[in-house]
Amino acid sequence: MPATTATPSLRKTPSGIRGLDEITGGGLPAGRPTLVCGGPGCGKTLFGIEFLVRGALDHGEPAVLMTFEERVEDLVENTRALGFDLDDLIRRKLLAIDYVKVERSEIQETGEYDLEALFVRLNYAIDSTGAKRVLLDTIESLFAGLSNETLLRSELRRLFLWLKEKGVTAVVTGERGSGSLTRNGLEEYISDCVILLDHRVTEQVSTRRLRIVKYRGSTHGTNEYPFVIDRDGITVVPITSAGLAHPAPKERVSTGIAHLDAMLPGGGYYRGSTVLITGSAGTGKTSLAARFAEAACERGERALYFAFEESRDQLTRNMASLGLDLERHAKSGKLVFSCSRPTLVGLEAHLSGMMRQVDAVKPAVVVVDPISSLLTGSETVAVQAMLIRLVDHMKTQQITLLMTSLVDAHAALPGTETSISSIVDGWIALRDVETEGERKRMLYVLKVRGVGHSRHARELDFGDGGIRLLDTARAGVSTPPRRAGSKRARK
Repeated sequence: MPATTATPSLRKTPSGIRGLDEITGGGLPAGRPTLVCGGPGCGKTLFGIEFLVRGALDHGEPAVLMTFEERVEDLVENTRALGFDLDDLIRRKLLAIDYVKVERSEIQETGEYDLEALFVRLNYAIDSTGAKRVLLDTIESLFAGLSNETLLRSELRRLFLWLKEKGVTAVVTGERGSGSLTRNGLEEYISDCVILLDHRVTEQVSTRRLRIVKYRGSTHGTNEYPFVIDRDGITVVPITSAGLAHPAPKERVSTGIAHLDAMLPGGGYYRGSTVLITGSAGTGKTSLAARFAEAACERGERALYFAFEESRDQLTRNMASLGLDLERHAKSGKLVFSCSRPTLVGLEAHLSGMMRQVDAVKPAVVVVDPISSLLTGSETVAVQAMLIRLVDHMKTQQITLLMTSLVDAHAALPGTETSISSIVDGWIALRDVETEGERKRMLYVLKVRGVGHSRHARELDFGDGGIRLLDTARAGVSTPPRRAGSKRARK
């Protein structure tokens, strides 16, 4: 049998930007220039600076930043708010910043134009620091005032070839043009890797997107990926993160309600599973979610509660009327609340913030109440994509996730506005039923994967004894008939 040889792969440099290396297959092309282009305010400069900072701090690779627009002191001050201490890197000789002032009004096309002086200056900075990474910000400023396209293309190609010959991994930022990726419409053709950043506003909500336009010699993700800029820098949320390689524990987690545990043979949900509770207003969704979180605290576990409609004080006060002492667990640190309006930031910022808090708190259970509020100002498809990523993040860490969702009280069949019922492991529906002039709350277990659950309806009762489930016969309500075509209906 003939011997097989492994196909050589393109050498790559880790970017250090969270989520980016997943969609690039390992980072940016090593020893080659990468063009990062986009409109104003989309994060081009920050992208390049974080690439340099992560390389210096995480890999000990010195870097050179050559800027044609911002002064050194302005760059240092602007990035300090994001946790990047450029002054410290400069003192440790891990970073050299060179401000090259280019005034468009002072440029005239007279005679030959070349970049020889720039190469000398840049070469000195690279050699004196032993730089492995370089940022040029922005390329348009360097060629401002030049209209000769042939000369412009020639010098651009010469610049990119010079960077390759130096063996440095470079990021070159460029301004987006009208009808082209860059203002000159040339840089994207001579770059080995092109990353497009976009900043858009939809329904008064600001969102940022990243797309890899091309990557010579490497496969890569081709979709648009949301990213956020916060105090920790840039975080890309790639679809590739939503994988299906998570473990499936056999341990059970109590619902916190004995009668509901009895409806799930074995007692409760599987640890690491995702449970959805749906119902119209006033059916008890938040009460069940709060009891689930309290039960986790009583077991000595930590719980993280994301609330989009009520404050911490309002939640603890209201649940106290049902005998739930959430305040005690909050003061002990077992229960952590995160309360905010869904319109405060975009979906990507919500997701990034939630993941960060999960990583910091390290809870055993997480409650999101309600996910339907996220539809305010956002499209259903975008909310669904966000929730899929959130579910996957919980599963990989074996965190039991419980979400609530508001549904139409007059719908013929239970459903969810966010259309995620197919990705959850358990689904409990709450409905209002009127009988003999009295309103009753009914609970149905519609779905629990891997568990032969009860199919009978139970009345959900909130009394002095806390949260209880009553038999339908005692509640005076008959179980709804099975749908036509079911096994029992055919007998």
